[in-house]
Amino acid sequence: MIKSAIFMLSAIPFAASTMTITSDTTDWMPNNSFTQGVEGPAVNKDGDLFAVNFKQQGTIGRVFGKGKAEVYLTLENGSIGNGIRFDQQGNMYIADYVNHNVLRFNSQKKSLEVYAHNPKMNQPNDVAIMDNGILFASDPNWSNNTGNLWRINTDGSTVLLEANMGTTNGVEVSPDNKTLYVNESVQRNIWRYQLDDMGNVTDKALFYHFDDHGMDGMRTDKQGNLYVARYGAGEIAVITPQGELKKTIKLTGQHPTNIAFGGEDGKQIFITMQKRGAIESYLNDIPGRNH
Repeated sequence: MIKSAIFMLSAIPFAASTMTITSDTTDWMPNNSFTQGVEGPAVNKDGDLFAVNFKQQGTIGRVFGKGKAEVYLTLENGSIGNGIRFDQQGNMYIADYVNHNVLRFNSQKKSLEVYAHNPKMNQPNDVAIMDNGILFASDPNWSNNTGNLWRINTDGSTVLLEANMGTTNGVEVSPDNKTLYVNESVQRNIWRYQLDDMGNVTDKALFYHFDDHGMDGMRTDKQGNLYVARYGAGEIAVITPQGELKKTIKLTGQHPTNIAFGGEDGKQIFITMQKRGAIESYLNDIPGRNH
């Protein structure tokens, strides 16, 4: 559990007027190429984009160019993926919310395995990863608007870091691996924790609160800015490491679920769009953390 008492930042920024950019977003993948369960975008070292539920539920799609995609994996045992992340060795981790698993696709053996399992998990939703391979998973219970936060160690063992939070959803690690961000969709809070090298969390503080709309996935860029998918608002909110709303990027669709950085210079942003079953994209000014 959390090792220190919760405290609040001295001045918590709340949603306020800020610069809104009408971005030239383009459809990287068209309407209905994915199901409405499209989620978990992540880019591997080869520059390929992966997202869950391509054409049908329970698949992982590989997007290898604008408008070009294929079924890369079909999950077994009724598993359905949500968040995806890659480690430094190129292994793919998939949050399987149906069977309370985090799956791993071994990049060398080309084999899929259950990497972590805990029957006490509600439904592993989004995942984040430290450079050393330690994972974090949000674990919402949508029926009662609560959630948990888990750590998955490099041996696949699970540790419950915090229970009875709000509806935990997006989760992300800062580029220096010293901060963990976790958001609560229904309560519209983003929490900040301090991280050590072993993935222990301390000094929980409220980082940001929105007055309207929900939140889903999050990513950081190399300067530590946090990019938040604003579900229902049809935008990406960019928040500085100091907790200031820097800008918002307006999207074509209203229901972004998650974000990934890619492209040759790491500045291409990909956003999965739930109601459209599509992936939107735009060129950012700063590369992503994981490129």
